[in-house]
Amino acid sequence: MIWLTWRQHRKQALFTLVALGVLAAIMVPTGLAMHAKYDSLGLAACRAALGGASMITQTEPVSHCASLAHQFEQQFGGMVFVAVLFVVLPVLVGVFFGAPLISREVEQGTHRLVWTQGVSRLHWVLVKFGLVGGITAVLAVGYALGVSWWFRPLVSASTGRLGYISFDVQGVVPIAYTLFALALGVFAGAFWHRVLPAMGIALVGFTVVRIAIEVLARPRYLPAQTLTFSPDGDQTPNLASGDWVLSRGVRNAAGEMVSPGAEIGPCGPGGCGNNEAGPGSYNWMQYQPGDRFWTFQSIETGLFVLLAAALVFFALRRVRTIA
Repeated sequence: MIWLTWRQHRKQALFTLVALGVLAAIMVPTGLAMHAKYDSLGLAACRAALGGASMITQTEPVSHCASLAHQFEQQFGGMVFVAVLFVVLPVLVGVFFGAPLISREVEQGTHRLVWTQGVSRLHWVLVKFGLVGGITAVLAVGYALGVSWWFRPLVSASTGRLGYISFDVQGVVPIAYTLFALALGVFAGAFWHRVLPAMGIALVGFTVVRIAIEVLARPRYLPAQTLTFSPDGDQTPNLASGDWVLSRGVRNAAGEMVSPGAEIGPCGPGGCGNNEAGPGSYNWMQYQPGDRFWTFQSIETGLFVLLAAALVFFALRRVRTIA
């Protein structure tokens, strides 16, 4: 059974290895170039000197670090568009590996031949999903490690690892996304016994769930913190902290938001002579601290793994009713 499953999916495995080889050919030289530039600029030492506090005093080193980060982003900022490709990769596993796994067999009627050879339905689906799932998991681990290494300088030079796209291609969540996509594809193929509808359902379902969790759930994994600071002082948000800013703006003395998304100052001891928000106004920021990265990674990974397990469970139950 294992040999039969391998023969059925070896072309897909070969195409996947070729695609990963092409990605590696892109990632390795560009990754080495980004790491080299990041080190040559001294960004690592500069940002380490700023520390991890959410607020710091506006000094010359702060401006210097911001200037270095700007130089780096001018040269490599376009690589963020390549990172979008890495965000999309997991769903392709669900569409092209998961969805056809059962639906193609049922659509072509080849499942009956296997079941008449003394192979139970449960054994059949467990071997198929186990082999494909195992290979997918191994490749996903390698992919996650490679992309995390490639993207690290871009993340360090910008707003940190908790922001959109940055979070999605770092750490261990890419592995969970991939397993969820595969399980969703298998589930769709078990309920809709035609390949193309199953592929479409896997694509749409993955997109909807990912966006819903990213936009609605992730900012609320833990209560967000708020920060207020006067525009007349010398304190400024620390870009090296990696904090994920959810909302910011200028509030007047009564606490009403008067300039969403804006920030005044720091103006220094002399004050802000043309403060349009009025006397007593202050800057306000709602954020998730950067040191919550691995906590958020653990929560989201566990969530997607649980969803994947549930989908596999219901897919197994469905296979038992296939004629």
